[in-house]
Amino acid sequence: MVQPERRIVKRIQERITKRGGRCFKIHGGDNPFQEVGIPDILACYRGRFLGLEVKQPGEEPSLKQRKILNEIEAAGGIARVVTTVAEVDRLLDKLDRKR
Repeated sequence: MVQPERRIVKRIQERITKRGGRCFKIHGGDNPFQEVGIPDILACYRGRFLGLEVKQPGEEPSLKQRKILNEIEAAGGIARVVTTVAEVDRLLDKLDRKR
């Protein structure tokens, strides 16, 4: 059975793609070839790098996830913890207005 968080990730990816962005889904878990803490979705939207950590409402990112989100921001990217497609729409709308 697909986990609810996974369904949200898929819907967010579809929305970013529909709006002209490019998404990269990161498969974490016990993958020994991937750094722990990388956001669930890495994307490029209107020339901006996005790192999106998807959580269920009320859940918080781990310390490692928070550290990597902060590093993305420090490097000039946009990093967010999101729980809904609507949150991502608001972020993309904001980026569209800055163009």
